[in-house]
Amino acid sequence: MQRTLMRRCRQAAALSTLLSWTVVAPAVSATAPSGPPTAVGRGGAAATVERLATDSAVEALRQGGNAVDATVTAAAVLGVTEPFSAGIGGGGFMVVYRADVGLVTTVDHRETAPAAMRPDSFLENGRPLPFDDARFSGLSVGVPGTVAGWATALDRYGTFSLGRALRPATHLAARGFVIDQAFFDQTRENAGYFDDLPATARLFLDRDGTPREVGTVFRNPDLARTYARIGALGPAGFYDGPVADAIVDTVTRPPVGPDADHVWRPGAMTLADLAAYTSLEREPTHVDYRGYDVYGMGPPSSGGSTVGEALNILEGYDLSGMTREEVLHLFLEASRVAFADRNAYVADPAFFDVPLTGLLSDGFAAQRRALITDRAATSPVPPGDPYPFDDGGPQVGAETSATVTRSGSTTHLNVTDRLGNVVSYTFTIESTGGNGVVVPGYGFLLNNELTDFNFNSTTHPNRVEGGKRPRSSMSPTIVLRDGSPFLAVGSPGGSMIITTVLQILVDRLDRGTSLPAAIAAPRASQRNTPATSAEPAFISSPEAARLQARGHVFTPTPEIGAATAVELLPDGRALAAAEPVRRGGGSARVERPGG
Repeated sequence: MQRTLMRRCRQAAALSTLLSWTVVAPAVSATAPSGPPTAVGRGGAAATVERLATDSAVEALRQGGNAVDATVTAAAVLGVTEPFSAGIGGGGFMVVYRADVGLVTTVDHRETAPAAMRPDSFLENGRPLPFDDARFSGLSVGVPGTVAGWATALDRYGTFSLGRALRPATHLAARGFVIDQAFFDQTRENAGYFDDLPATARLFLDRDGTPREVGTVFRNPDLARTYARIGALGPAGFYDGPVADAIVDTVTRPPVGPDADHVWRPGAMTLADLAAYTSLEREPTHVDYRGYDVYGMGPPSSGGSTVGEALNILEGYDLSGMTREEVLHLFLEASRVAFADRNAYVADPAFFDVPLTGLLSDGFAAQRRALITDRAATSPVPPGDPYPFDDGGPQVGAETSATVTRSGSTTHLNVTDRLGNVVSYTFTIESTGGNGVVVPGYGFLLNNELTDFNFNSTTHPNRVEGGKRPRSSMSPTIVLRDGSPFLAVGSPGGSMIITTVLQILVDRLDRGTSLPAAIAAPRASQRNTPATSAEPAFISSPEAARLQARGHVFTPTPEIGAATAVELLPDGRALAAAEPVRRGGGSARVERPGG
């Protein structure tokens, strides 16, 4: 008993010390984004959506950390600098290539629905809530998985402690960074809801209710204290004690101000839901594509299965010998068909027997490929039947979730190290700004992941149920060539993540396009909808005009995805690449630039 009390006293003293310096640390003049978008060199490499995160990853590598250590370090920084996209209030999926054993594994830390959630929880008077009413509420909040996922990855495959990995982000949250245009724009997008909530408004808005100006220093001392607590106590510092109490209180009684002009419905999360959360290590999805081994994230993510199915369909064509227009037509049609199957059959495998073997089989791909002609199909295309290629079972009806046509937010990063380990990591709080609610006193936004369920259905495999993980589109991907790592890639972008990753893979693997050019290329996203979302540069291209003659219909969207990637070159160097323009431009670095 005395030894236990002494240990608790030491923990309390350590936590007190950490909390004291995080409050008084001075501001810095570091600017958050961006560049350079491409870097080549030796040793480890990192690519993220902004410079401070990429810098922290490379510094972790230089301090002797491996790719997992650097990934968690950078992810924690992104929780500070990209709070509207990701953070400890959300969850994610990590794909890891382990050089010591030559195997790929994944860490699933997707959020879970509180135990009290039911298939009709988002229904009022028998009708599903409008999306924004569902999103901006306590109902949309899943039990956060990010902290558990970071701890699992470090414990199993890292060398840093969680506290060491969080240290740079803790300092940064306290000292501050300079707001850029992307941060300002994302704040402005949510200002009409943020001003309903005093804690959110205090953190992100000026006194007049407008976003904090570009060029001003943004500090988040509450998040610094939260990181310090987690660093000292581990996951228990988040899933138990005052942070857990505050999360539950925030979800069940959204802290709205007296002048709020929206209705904020309460959720049903309990302390038992937080205490019960576990991250899971899962087998990756795998397809052999023209001799490359393509690994992705399995259910409850639909990324690995949908990218994999589309690649299997495309493998039946000699894309390298076709025109750009012909390749794009087949890319769009394969995406259309794969999304029909994704919408029907992918859900949490703990609640539904996903026919993953069938979806990724060559036989099913051949069956679906036979539907593709030289003309655009009319959506919605019905799903196929993968069960004859699986273990048998009933076919189910296809429905889309509320977020399938929304761009979403999210963030992605890739890291390699000198030992040959590779990480592709996507994590999120779902929509830009999550559910809009900052946990008072702790400095982080909560997610709205439960809107990724088919909450307008009480029968679909992806319906809302307590303890269930909603289907995701996150698509962290690692590609091996001749058994060795070749490429790691991923992107934010909601359901358009899948098509972003697929388009980059087709350009790089089939067309021989350089990785930076594949990332920068204009994008289109067909998700079994009547019109294909496309960037203005895509719509204005000569290929788009010829695709329209084939029956394709395009609707403009400002941008699709914000990809990052790392490629391992034949001479032993690494090429890190990020977006040159999208979302303000990303950042790529290597440990030792040049040759």
